[in-house]
Amino acid sequence: MGVKENMNNKIEHTRIELARKGIVTDEVKEVAKDEQMDPDQLSKDIAEGLSVISRNINHDIKPLGIGRGMRTKVNANIGTSKDRISIDEEMEKLDVLIKYGADAVMDLSTGGPIVEIRNRLMDRSTISVGTVPIYQAVAKAAAEKGRIAKMTADDLFDAIEEHGKEGVDFVTVHSGLTLGTIETLREEGRILDIVSRGGSFLIEWMIYNEKENPLFEQYDRLIEIAKKYDMTLSLGDGARPGCLSDATDRTQLHELMALGAQRDRAVEAGVQVIIEGPGHVPINQVELNMKMQKEICNGAPFYVLGPLVTDIAMGYDHVAAAIGGAIGGAAGADFLCYVTPAEHIRLPSIEDVKEGVIVTKIAAHAADIAKGVKGAIEKDNEMARRRKALDWNGQIALSLNPDKIRQWRAEVPPTEEKVCSMCGDFCAIKTVEEALKKK
Repeated sequence: MGVKENMNNKIEHTRIELARKGIVTDEVKEVAKDEQMDPDQLSKDIAEGLSVISRNINHDIKPLGIGRGMRTKVNANIGTSKDRISIDEEMEKLDVLIKYGADAVMDLSTGGPIVEIRNRLMDRSTISVGTVPIYQAVAKAAAEKGRIAKMTADDLFDAIEEHGKEGVDFVTVHSGLTLGTIETLREEGRILDIVSRGGSFLIEWMIYNEKENPLFEQYDRLIEIAKKYDMTLSLGDGARPGCLSDATDRTQLHELMALGAQRDRAVEAGVQVIIEGPGHVPINQVELNMKMQKEICNGAPFYVLGPLVTDIAMGYDHVAAAIGGAIGGAAGADFLCYVTPAEHIRLPSIEDVKEGVIVTKIAAHAADIAKGVKGAIEKDNEMARRRKALDWNGQIALSLNPDKIRQWRAEVPPTEEKVCSMCGDFCAIKTVEEALKKK
């Protein structure tokens, strides 16, 4: 696993182009087998832009399927900031998030040796890797030119090219954020204007330079880079709502309309696309947002941050996000970005990363049961059978955090070895089983 030695690999046809030719590749067959899907159907979905396989041609990992009919996937973010730089700690976070079942990882580093951190992560990761190239471009501009806004369009596209060449599987690009979006924001007003870090960089750049977003204006250039590496474009939501009162407003929809059109252009050119979605959404608007995105973006895979269903859950934002993620996944979201307990407060610790992954896996699994994804409910049925049998080892093995459950069971008194210490001799399962044996 890792980055391929020859980083100048070239492809004759992208996954979408091969699928359009009716060619079902070994890669598609592998993903379809894992997802218990018909490979012919998966290939058709890829051709139509309804599903993607996230793997750069320069990254030697197991391919990750995201989209229609597949398990709801989970992404975990890690990365340094200017105030906290420890490559070893970030690598430990990577190990932990993989251990607890994340399907993808994003490097959001903005401080320290950004390129070295990414290269270490690429070599170590056995799962799909995403990045936000503008972070590197603005960090370089700030260091060399004294201001983020002095970044050039070439600086940004050069960073995207560099990430693609190095094997990054999917990149977040805020290509739908335009001068028109800024005007809509000014006219409409928000409590929290823009909370996307990448979005804020681009807004500063556009206002300072009095120019259109280069990712929007030169979108064909972006498509060309992605196509070289069969790298998936994750079209970012730079205008996503940062609080409940700003959700589903004209500013958010202005950007979403642009992303829908860009999705079509990319898929037509043979480039895979996923669409990123909102952050803070009232619980009664979550399903609406999922269905609206699917309609506007012609069924493209939807990647959501949460969404968080309340703004006052500081320290427990991972729970608020899991609630929104479960509802959103059940309503059609395909890819959930985790939120940790440290969201809005500080850089997450290793423990925060673990908790974020686990609660998001719960949300994704709950969504899969609601969507009828093959194999999802079977795990729950097996857990129920193990509980009936008072099979604690079986329950531990099926849990999302076996170490934690094993530790808790070790604290149970020997007299209650077969039951839980809450019910003890009054265990409902044991009581009913014995009663039913009587004639």
